[in-house]
Amino acid sequence: ECAMIKGKTESGFEFTISEDIKNDYELVENLGELEDNPLILGRIVNQILGKEQTKRLKDHIRNEKGMVPTDKMTKEVRDIFSASGEEIKNS
Repeated sequence: ECAMIKGKTESGFEFTISEDIKNDYELVENLGELEDNPLILGRIVNQILGKEQTKRLKDHIRNEKGMVPTDKMTKEVRDIFSASGEEIKNS
């Protein structure tokens, strides 16, 4: 049974992630690559949250034009890491 971490981002998005994610080397690789390749943000979000929560998060930050702003998504990911006790390096 893997431990789960529950948290809430500044914007009020509630999430549950696996404690195991902190020890996921591929996530570390992706985070390291994020600065040079912003296109992998989607992969990272899916890796951390899974399909269901990713969909909820996208709906949570969707704007009045129906778009999901990348800057907001990046901030949510940072908040999730802070809330789960992990520091993500600032780009």
